Amino acid sequence: MKRKAYDELLAWKSGKTRQALLVTGARQVGKTYLVREFGRAEYSRFIEFNLATDDATRESFAAARDPEDLLLRISVAASEAFVPGETLIFIDEVQQCPNIVTLIKALVDKGEYDYILSGSLLGVELENVRSYPVGYMSELLMFPMDFEEFCWSMGLTEEAFDMVRESLRKEQPVPDYLNERMLGLFHRYLLTGGMPDAVGAFVRDGTIDNVRRIQSDIRRFYNRDITQYAPKSRRLVIQEIYRLIPSELNNSTRRFKVGDISQVKRYSQIEDEFLWLSQANVALPVYNVEEPKSPLLASKERKLLKLFYSDVGLLTSTYDKQATLGILGGLGVEGRMNYGGVYENVIAQELTAHGFVPYYFTSKKTGKLDFLIEDESGGVLALEIKSGRRFRSHAALNKALDTPGYAIDNAYVLAQTNVERDGKVLYLPVYMASVLQRPRLV
Repeated sequence: MKRKAYDELLAWKSGKTRQALLVTGARQVGKTYLVREFGRAEYSRFIEFNLATDDATRESFAAARDPEDLLLRISVAASEAFVPGETLIFIDEVQQCPNIVTLIKALVDKGEYDYILSGSLLGVELENVRSYPVGYMSELLMFPMDFEEFCWSMGLTEEAFDMVRESLRKEQPVPDYLNERMLGLFHRYLLTGGMPDAVGAFVRDGTIDNVRRIQSDIRRFYNRDITQYAPKSRRLVIQEIYRLIPSELNNSTRRFKVGDISQVKRYSQIEDEFLWLSQANVALPVYNVEEPKSPLLASKERKLLKLFYSDVGLLTSTYDKQATLGILGGLGVEGRMNYGGVYENVIAQELTAHGFVPYYFTSKKTGKLDFLIEDESGGVLALEIKSGRRFRSHAALNKALDTPGYAIDNAYVLAQTNVERDGKVLYLPVYMASVLQRPRLV
């Protein structure tokens, strides 16, 4: 499966100045597979170690006293000889042996071999590692496959997305045949999400049962990770927060109600638990701001947040199949389920993967704005997400645009529609969130 992160690996290889690469991200997002493909294609020698499955190698590396000792142990454990300038050494599940991160600096400085370290929960496990080698290690944070990558796996060409980007730039409708195709793929993406194994099963079978089995297994892995890695005093609360996310997103405000957690009354009691899930990259927090004006971070309210799953397919797989029937038709509301939370989850996921830090805004006077983001120049963009047919009704957005003192530069409504400008509001097909991209700082 083609991944955008491959280009970032190539950029690291060609542009690095004696830097190792740390590939982070939640479990099952495709880190190992991508690095393996990269190593085999771009190097004449690719050496791989998995510290979660190879006990002898893990114990040997953990016993290393200094960088030279670690390199010796790596060479002994390797299945083939190293060639200076042509060898990539890949150490996977490095959280099992965090001392490697502190020893890698001297090895990288020699410049003989390239090093990639990878693992899950690194934001949690490596938080307190001493002597983190600043300047000697770049970091690549991987996410589940975004909608564009999913479409590639389904056979859609890159040229199709070029047309979508051009339609957004010119504020012109996407051709009907392409808009219909993209909306159909988007509805399927809501069910499959972007976990590579789940996408692969869907591409292979065209049905949902194996996809949901894989998604259930991944959620089970995440719960096991909480049991294994989270502090003992917090494990049960972290697990409860993670399990509550689907029901919290099914309420009208999407806001996570702290009072729904057993024996918890104040956010301050469980702030670290929310932070753990975020650092483990299995949940995406979106915080409220006191006012919609730049810089958004300056008015962030830590006690008010919406919490999303890192992958929309993991969310929809928690609901029974009958409840998700309306997703395929894009009906928005079907029977007892409102899909607003599902749509907001996928938008939060896309925005985060594309370099934005999303916020939301709510007030008694104005109402609720689903998302606020800042572009590279600091301009504020308001996004309203509509899962149903009544997407032209957005009173809160209208009030915010007309309120003196607010500083919203652009306003988009993402819905089951095509591109259309109506005064200050630009209506976009919901899948166009996939082409919103914050340029990376070089």
